[in-house]
Order: sequence, then structure tokens, then C-alpha cells
Amino acid sequence: MRKPGRVAFVIVVAFTAVSAVLRSARAGDNTIRQPGDHPNYAIEIEPHLDFAWFDYAGYGIGSNGGVGLGARFTIPIVKNGFVSTINNTVGIGFGGDWVYFGCGANGVSCGVNTLYFPVVMQWNFYVAQRWSVFGEPGLIVYNGFVSDCPNGNNCPGRPGGLGIEPALYLGGRYHLSPGTALTLRIGFPAFSFGFSFFP
Repeated sequence: MRKPGRVAFVIVVAFTAVSAVLRSARAGDNTIRQPGDHPNYAIEIEPHLDFAWFDYAGYGIGSNGGVGLGARFTIPIVKNGFVSTINNTVGIGFGGDWVYFGCGANGVSCGVNTLYFPVVMQWNFYVAQRWSVFGEPGLIVYNGFVSDCPNGNNCPGRPGGLGIEPALYLGGRYHLSPGTALTLRIGFPAFSFGFSFFP
């Protein structure tokens, strides 16, 4: 089982971050009330760093947390969003992430490599000229395998094979220019920080 305290922490951090962005945006301008006033792009390309605070796939290992690399690609499908009176867009996002977890249980040290393949719906809200926020519900296809273990048969959890989990992210972007942004994503099963490019 996932640790409830970590889930609660993610919810609190996500709510605090989004609230701070919205307060900053309200103090700056009313971009959110101007439908269509956002970058026009064919795809968002986002390389990023990953930080995972959850045990790998519920096996009870990876308690030291995980770090890794990944990329996300998002294609806009509704350029004026579901709500016609505000500045919002909707896209389909997909990508891949590699995360390495250090772990140890019952005197056994090991490492777990994990691969995540998310598919999400990304709903964007352009709240100011330089700020946008988004939510991403979806699914994660994952695979994990033990490494750095002296005896694979004794490693805790013995993860392996494919599985599917729900995914939920909240995030924000600081737009450096019409074609670039810093992007922070907070959620389950990992956090990420990277650059977005809008060709």
C-alpha cells in the first residue's frame, strides 16, 4: 500500500503551489478572461527530471525515494478549451520516464529501475501572460526490475512485469517566451521539473 502521509503531503503541496500561482496571476492581469490569448503550437515537448516519493508500484520497496529522467509530449486537441468564456486549452499527453529507487529491507540492499509510460488528458488554464496551470488525469503503464542486488531471489518485493495505475498531476508553467517555459508537475506517481518547448 502507498503511505497515506505521502499522499496527503502531495495534495497539500499541490494545493499550495496552485493557489500561489493563481494569487500571483490575479495581481498581474486578466489573461484568464481572454479566450484564445495563448501560444499557438502543434506540440509541447518537455524534457524533465523526475522525483518519486512513493514506493514502487505498491511492492513496499523504494523507500529511499527515486530520481530519474523523462520526457512528455502533448498535442493540443481543443485550442479554445471546454469553457468558452475563459482562456483554456485541452491536449493529450504521453511520454516515458525512467526512475531509479534505492531500497533496503531485512538487511538486503538493492536498487529498482522503473519505467513509466503515462497517457493523460491535459487541461490548461492561462491565468496570466507568463503563467499557466494545468491538471492531468490519466493512466500510467509501468514496468520495474531489480538491479544492484547480490541475490535476486532474496531481494525485497521482486518487482517485475507490466502493470497499470491511475495517474493524477497538477502543474504550472512560467513562460519565458512564447516558445519556452519552465514546467513543474506535482502528483502521483512522481514529481517533475523541466523545460517546455512549443514549436
